[in-house]
Amino acid sequence: MSTFSEFGLPTAVVNTLTAAGIEEAFPIQAATLPDSLAGRDVLGRGRTGSGKTYAFLLPLVARLAANPAPRKPGKPRALILAPTRELVSQIEAALAPLAAATGLNSVIVFGGVGAQPQIDKLRRGVDVVIACPGRLEDHVQSRHADLSAVEITVLDEADHMADLGFLPPVKRLMDKTPKNGQRLLFSATLDGGVDVLVKRYLHDPIVHSVDSEQSPVSAMVHHVLHVDSASRFEVITDLAASPGRTIVFARTKYGAKGLARKLNSRGVPAVELHGNLSQNARTRNLAAFSDGTAAVLVATDIAARGIHVDDVNLVVHADPPVEHKAYLHRSGRTARAGADGTVVTLMLSEQVSDVRSLTRKAGVTPTITRFSGADHPVLQEISPGERSFSGAIALTAPETDEQRGMQPSSDRPRRSRGPRGGGSGGSGRGRAPSASGSSRGGSRQGGSRHGGGHQSAGRQSSGR
Repeated sequence: MSTFSEFGLPTAVVNTLTAAGIEEAFPIQAATLPDSLAGRDVLGRGRTGSGKTYAFLLPLVARLAANPAPRKPGKPRALILAPTRELVSQIEAALAPLAAATGLNSVIVFGGVGAQPQIDKLRRGVDVVIACPGRLEDHVQSRHADLSAVEITVLDEADHMADLGFLPPVKRLMDKTPKNGQRLLFSATLDGGVDVLVKRYLHDPIVHSVDSEQSPVSAMVHHVLHVDSASRFEVITDLAASPGRTIVFARTKYGAKGLARKLNSRGVPAVELHGNLSQNARTRNLAAFSDGTAAVLVATDIAARGIHVDDVNLVVHADPPVEHKAYLHRSGRTARAGADGTVVTLMLSEQVSDVRSLTRKAGVTPTITRFSGADHPVLQEISPGERSFSGAIALTAPETDEQRGMQPSSDRPRRSRGPRGGGSGGSGRGRAPSASGSSRGGSRQGGSRHGGGHQSAGRQSSGR
């Protein structure tokens, strides 16, 4: 295992990592750092939770710190593009101590919040912009941001940006960065959309691939529970009330909202996360899940790739996803950074064929159990321990972006209206609050089984 002191990073950076107990590099970091620190374009593929965030932050900080330059209004020296508000905020949190140690500053840019504070920071001059494509493009078009001085550009979760339809704005933004700048692209998969970006913007890139697309399943135990509609919610409730931290995935925002409220009505403290919530509500709910106020997060696919929550040992697909990539990304919320995890998919009789196809494409051979009652012994096998019904948390009706006169925070790019439409939508496109490490039992990377949720010293966060 390589230590960060071996890569020639600035002393201030190594000391900052050491102070946080982070000394050994994850495989994706050890593989890419020699080339990225040398100024090469790098294409890195690794699953979510493999440590990609530090893999691009460390060379970015090292490059800027080695060549200090006066800050110019609206002209950042580094650009990081990410698909969601949650991911942007997480990257900022990871960057903050490194930037403080090297005298750098940054701004986060995404929709769903007021633009003026972002504009004010850009005007004062920043070294690093961490942004979702939509809102940044607004700032570029209004001339509050100028990308002509960018020395290093990072595309994080590039495959997810392609899936969300962000390729057009990403291309327009990349076209405004210098052609001779360094580019780092990190992705869990390298399918068609990502390949377009690689061919167009990376110059003779060094490719590092530390795992396969299906590798997230390797540290997981997979179960499929064949339930009937009458017992479905009882099974969800039992698993959600088991010790530790659980993420439950629903297919729709209405399904997520309904499940969260029903779990609270049973005494299982749960919060919801979906695209119909305002930025404040999303931040508040993620904080409740992170600090242990809520034991369960009920989410749509916005959370499958948008947030990185450490030490979650149980993921429940209350609604099976439509395709296998979504299954892998959802399931990737557990078994992060070397920890073990359990994934449970609930399957109704009419979903048998779809789930069979889904798991086959995902490379998963699950244990399938059929039952109609909620007291089946397999539930204790899946998540052992006493069930806790400690009480609901207050679920106020959160103010939505629509109520605040803003575009819904759907994490989808803005689409132009048709010929008869009155122009395009608002600026609240693709945005990304953070979830710091949260705790469920069994992690080897930090946190305690019943702890409050933050990663213990001496460990890397799996999102970094």
